[in-house]
Amino acid sequence: MLQLHSFDVEHHHGAIADQHDKPYGNGVLLWFEVEDFEGVVQRAAEMDVEIVLPRHRNPREGDGGPNHWECWMRDPDGYLVVVASPYGTADGSCVQIRTRLAPESA
Repeated sequence: MLQLHSFDVEHHHGAIADQHDKPYGNGVLLWFEVEDFEGVVQRAAEMDVEIVLPRHRNPREGDGGPNHWECWMRDPDGYLVVVASPYGTADGSCVQIRTRLAPESA
């Protein structure tokens, strides 16, 4: 998933960066859904990757939402990269809020 956010808007997760701090693209946020979420988080820790938001459930409380695990980190160029477990893999109930592509069209 590719999300584009404006630096000067504090979405529900807060501002993603200081717009005057780095020369990278305004609001680029890279998301990756991964099957081995725990393994990715472990490897990131072993590589001493800068963690912006440690492992957490989305939504943090209550039912609904994607009901998955996320970890937000910063790559060497300063971009925010989010890894997420597949929808419905965390505690609570899952509400499907997106449509998956069929494997043959992915």
